[in-house]
Amino acid sequence: MKVVERKVSAGGGEIFDLDEFLSRPLFAHLAHVSEHGPRESPVWFHWDGATVWVIGGDSFPANLKREPQCAAGVIDFDVATGRCQHVGMRGTAEVLPFDVAVARTIFRRYMGPDEADWDRRFDDVFDGSAKLELVRFTPDTVVIRDQSYTPTAWARERKQGPDKP
Repeated sequence: MKVVERKVSAGGGEIFDLDEFLSRPLFAHLAHVSEHGPRESPVWFHWDGATVWVIGGDSFPANLKREPQCAAGVIDFDVATGRCQHVGMRGTAEVLPFDVAVARTIFRRYMGPDEADWDRRFDDVFDGSAKLELVRFTPDTVVIRDQSYTPTAWARERKQGPDKP
């Protein structure tokens, strides 16, 4: 994996750590090609230090089997603080058999360590009734950008969430 850009857009501060950034419970946006053109899938993921692991259902694993070249983007943005950090990756995906241990690693990241507290709508992921595969995305190139800025007074007063537009 080659980091082709590591940039802070303003202020001359230090760039954030890639591994720490990819350990946050953020969504990745997996870009891939379908038979009908480009597609983008927001996904939960696990970064193991070299590859991105994703649980796949029906559509994008089939697309990746046909065309394994893809890209992923991860953004951490908060209008109230002005944090705007981005990692973009381009590389190759492999579709592998489903592995419950990897799935649990991904779910812990987003739902916490107590499996008894996880939303029951996801039980099919672990009981074998869902038809799932794993995607292992290996980035060839990575862009790391920090485009954070000083927020306005209006932005600092805002709170993100479903009840706040």
